[in-house]
Amino acid sequence: MAGFLGDAYSWVKALHIISVIAWMAGMLYLPRLYVYHCTAEPGSKQSETFKIMERRLLKAITTPAMIASWVFGLLLMVNLEAWTEPWFHAKLTLLIGMQIVHGALSRWRKAFERDENRHSETYYRYMNEVPTLLMIGIVIFVVVKPF
Repeated sequence: MAGFLGDAYSWVKALHIISVIAWMAGMLYLPRLYVYHCTAEPGSKQSETFKIMERRLLKAITTPAMIASWVFGLLLMVNLEAWTEPWFHAKLTLLIGMQIVHGALSRWRKAFERDENRHSETYYRYMNEVPTLLMIGIVIFVVVKPF
């Protein structure tokens, strides 16, 4: 299983898992912040605090963790030649969905930053569940490899 990574395989795998956990933490917490931000009056101290929290979470944790997840994941994929497996194609499809959600979270943060949010609390409550559903599917494809 070591492939071209050799003894570094376990380290790359561990770093991939760590970065995915950090990415998911941000993906699950950011929409929850948006739920609460919706109730804050634009321009209020509370709204400005949410803006700082959202920006820091996205730029300091979520996006760097996403980049690290991709880097370590691609190393593992090439190392194990996973791209030839059907389960991997299903996982990759869900991962692209996760990337789309990440992009949406980033766009919504910018809208809040400009006090131009167009979505309701309920919308963000539902969107808070999407990364969880994608993660469940991804983990099942990677661990169970159903096909």
